[in-house]
Amino acid sequence: MTLPQIFAFSVIGVMMVAFMWGRWRYDVIAACALLAALLLGVVEPGQAFTGFSDDIVIIVASALVVSAAVSHSGIMEIAVRRFAPNISTPRAQLLLLVAVVTVLSAFVKNIGALAIMMPIAFQMARRSGVSPSMFLMPMSFGSLLGGLMTQIGTSPNIIVSRVREEMVGQPFTMFDYTPVGLVLSVLGVGFLAFFYWLLPERKRASSGLESAVDIKNYTTEARVTDDSPAIDKTIAAIHAAADGQAMVTRILGANGATRTPLPDAKLRAGDILLVQGDPEALDKMVSNAGLVFSERRGAATRDASSFGVIEAVIGTNSGLIGATARELSLFDRTGLNLLAISRGDERFTNRLGQIRFKDGDVILLQGHLRRLPELLREWDCLPLIERGLKLGSVRNGLVPLAILLVAMAATALGLLPVAPAFFMAAVAMVLTRSVPLRSLYSHLDAPILLMLACLIPVSESLRSTGGTEVIASFLSSTAAGLPGWGALALIMLAAMAVTPFLNNAATVLVMAPIAATFATSLGYAPEAFLMAVAIGAGCDFLTPIGHQCNTLVMGPGGYKFGDYWRLGAPLSVLVVLVGVPLLMIVWPF
Repeated sequence: MTLPQIFAFSVIGVMMVAFMWGRWRYDVIAACALLAALLLGVVEPGQAFTGFSDDIVIIVASALVVSAAVSHSGIMEIAVRRFAPNISTPRAQLLLLVAVVTVLSAFVKNIGALAIMMPIAFQMARRSGVSPSMFLMPMSFGSLLGGLMTQIGTSPNIIVSRVREEMVGQPFTMFDYTPVGLVLSVLGVGFLAFFYWLLPERKRASSGLESAVDIKNYTTEARVTDDSPAIDKTIAAIHAAADGQAMVTRILGANGATRTPLPDAKLRAGDILLVQGDPEALDKMVSNAGLVFSERRGAATRDASSFGVIEAVIGTNSGLIGATARELSLFDRTGLNLLAISRGDERFTNRLGQIRFKDGDVILLQGHLRRLPELLREWDCLPLIERGLKLGSVRNGLVPLAILLVAMAATALGLLPVAPAFFMAAVAMVLTRSVPLRSLYSHLDAPILLMLACLIPVSESLRSTGGTEVIASFLSSTAAGLPGWGALALIMLAAMAVTPFLNNAATVLVMAPIAATFATSLGYAPEAFLMAVAIGAGCDFLTPIGHQCNTLVMGPGGYKFGDYWRLGAPLSVLVVLVGVPLLMIVWPF
């Protein structure tokens, strides 16, 4: 090997050890690896920052925004309740999520299938009281398995089809991949459903400070409109709409009469409900049950980018103490809505606008973000850490899902590549206010994007220094002394090992000609070897950097770099042990 090749392999090797060690954060390691590659001369200065404009970075960033918008819409909460109301055990939820993502990924881009299902995974995790990390990585792996089943399922399948056409004059057809891919997908989904416990339970690193502000007993007020779907529903059904995490404490009829919120009590048009729970459960109850916030005014007509929600504690010398929101004419004087109030473990019986403020009350206000800080200072109220609460926010219903489906259709029909399609979808989410502009950048996981941008030129150094040719030469010489099944397994394993550093499409471009030439030189038909390359390149289960789906779930799942091999290594072994015999049966050589 040449000195640049040694440097390239050394930088990547040290980087992988640092990732596995976990002493430093992954974006810092990636930045140091890029700096080392620059200093050693294996990455040219002009190529050092090309990763920031790479399609993978754009795809992951756009998918994060799109997924956040779909989640914010609340449409997935309705879908879960309608189509999977009785699936409550974590394993059954995991099996459903992974199976759906796997099937979808056979016919649409796996990144799109994953973006659709991630909000559902978060909903199910909350319902079951488990960490989303239990679901997200298995779903990502399921999306990779699903891509093995059809020609359009993943880029490696398309590339090996082209290589076969160049060699024998006939490409692979749409469902030539299905016999092997289907078996691997079914076995893989079963493995993930039963061995998910290999994953350690993780939480998002950013959740620590937010969890310190854990107010669960806000009281708010909701109204049953004349055309509300909540009419004639029971209190038990309303509680179910919030998964039992919020409860109705009082019912005020349109005629002013008070009713006890018994489980079988039915709602009538004009009823006012006092409800108590944490903000997320209250928001879910109101949106899912078809109620409206009775004290909320003006929000729908405001600019969503400047209209927000803030939590604040009433100070000792506050001018609010002793007064009510109604006496203060809060909205008419300031344009602010009082959405909810919390006072220790006290349960309120008065309507929201009639509750007298006390020192230490936590209030939830909605209004113009430019005016809120000034008013809080004037009232001697201390704002709490921003938690991105959705209570009282405007929902766009089906719009985000429609935008995502259009983007996926555009990629499936070949009208647009994945990166432009998802970038356009992300912009459309902002323009339609499906995701608030003020919170847009909070959804972009900067450490993940920085890691990707730094690693792309580092990985490219393998090709630019001729390191890939060293790998190819080693594989050819090693495979020559193996039986057919051994050579097939070696090709598949090599593709799995290389794809984290070259991405799956580049891996196939490097490995497919090697596999085809090797098969031809030994008198074997090339189909099984090309398929082995496609399967190996499509099954990157060992790292978060080889495929954008793995990268997409890393931040939301709170995973560490070394978590992937815990579940991915045995799954990779399963793919090789089952895939090699299947290829020899389906594509005899």
